[in-house]
Amino acid sequence: MKKGRIIKLVAGIYTVQDDEKNLYKIRPLGVFRYRNISPKVGDIVDFDNDNILSVYERVNELYRPMIANVDQVLLVNSSKEPNFSFLLLDKFLAMIEAFSIDPIIIVTKIDLLDEEELHELKSQLSYYEKYFKVLYYSSKTLEGVDEILKITENKMNVLAGQTGAGKSSLLNAINPELNLKTNEISKALGRGKHTTRYVEIYEFGSGFIADTPGFSKLEFEDFESDQLKYYYPDFFKFSEKCKFNECTHVHEPKCEVRRLVETGEIPRFRYDNYVTIFNEIKAIKPKYRREDK
Repeated sequence: MKKGRIIKLVAGIYTVQDDEKNLYKIRPLGVFRYRNISPKVGDIVDFDNDNILSVYERVNELYRPMIANVDQVLLVNSSKEPNFSFLLLDKFLAMIEAFSIDPIIIVTKIDLLDEEELHELKSQLSYYEKYFKVLYYSSKTLEGVDEILKITENKMNVLAGQTGAGKSSLLNAINPELNLKTNEISKALGRGKHTTRYVEIYEFGSGFIADTPGFSKLEFEDFESDQLKYYYPDFFKFSEKCKFNECTHVHEPKCEVRRLVETGEIPRFRYDNYVTIFNEIKAIKPKYRREDK
C-alpha cells in the first residue's frame, strides 16, 4: 500500500502522485460508490497499483471547482484586456472567504498600463491591502515573479479569476515545461476564452498549484444574502458597532459600515459592490439552492 495525492481526474481515471513523484493512473474501489465517497483532486489517499483504497480526512474542500485541501487561492485579475473589475474582484473574494481560504490578489498585465493608470489602480487597491495580500505581475517583464514564488512556497494553491486574465500565462512563466494552452482576448467581447477543461495540480516553484475550470464562473446559488457580511473582513471588523447585531449593512438604521462609507473610510465602490452582490443573492429562488451542502 502506498500514500499519495490525487493530482488529476479525467473521465473517472485518477492520477495519483506519491512522495517520490511517481505517477499512477487508477480508479477508486467500487465500494466507495455505496459509501458515498467521491475522491477529489487534492485528496491524500492510500492506494495500490490498481485502486484508491482510502481517503484521508480533508482540511477543506471546494464544490466548484471540485478540489480538496487548499491552502490559498491566487485570485488573478487583469489590469487591462480585459479591464480590471472591482465588482468581479469583490465577488471572487466573497466566494473564497466563504470557504475560509486565504485569497491572494494578483494583478496581471501591468505592462499594458501607463504610469498614471497604474498609479490610480494601485491607489484604489491600497484599501484592499489592509485585509488581503496584493501582488502585481507582468508576463512580459516577469515583474512580481519572485514575490509570487515566495508566497506560494510549500502551499497547495488554486488559481482563480476572470477569464482572459492571464492565468495560464502565469503558470507557463513559472514552469515553461507545462506549455499550457492560452488564447488571445476577443476584442469584441473584451474577455478571453476559458482554456482549462478539468482540475489538475502542477508543480509551482516549491509548491503546488491547480488551474481549474470552475472558478471562472461565479455562482451564488449556495449562498444566503444575510450571510454575505461575514465574507467581508473589513465590514465584519466594524459590525460590532452597528445598532443591530444582525445588521446586513443594507437598510438598517445606525449602521456603522454605512457611516464609514459616508466618511470615506470604506470606499463607496466596495460598498456598492456589496449591495449589488447582496441583491443578486437575495434574488435567487431557494429551490435552486443546493440542499446537500
